[in-house]
Amino acid sequence: MVAPAPSSYFRPVFTSTFLTIFLAEMGDKTQLTTLLISAESGSPWVVFAGAALALIATSLLGVLIGYWIARRLSPKILDFCVALLLLLIAGLLMGDVVTS
Repeated sequence: MVAPAPSSYFRPVFTSTFLTIFLAEMGDKTQLTTLLISAESGSPWVVFAGAALALIATSLLGVLIGYWIARRLSPKILDFCVALLLLLIAGLLMGDVVTS
């Protein structure tokens, strides 16, 4: 079972999470989609609320699933599985580029 993080970990964990997600989401398809929906709808605050709730819901799913997996797998096995998954994705992307 994963022990709760001490309160002194809040700031560095929060900051690294915020910056990583913020930078990863800049200019991605979600941001471009919300830009287009906002431009078409003329209701930017409604679009903002819908997009924000959707991102909160997907983040909550990621956190809950990550927590559930972390309680069942050792960090070493988890690292190995993630490495295999990334290799598989890289291989599929390279295969897609080669066959295109």
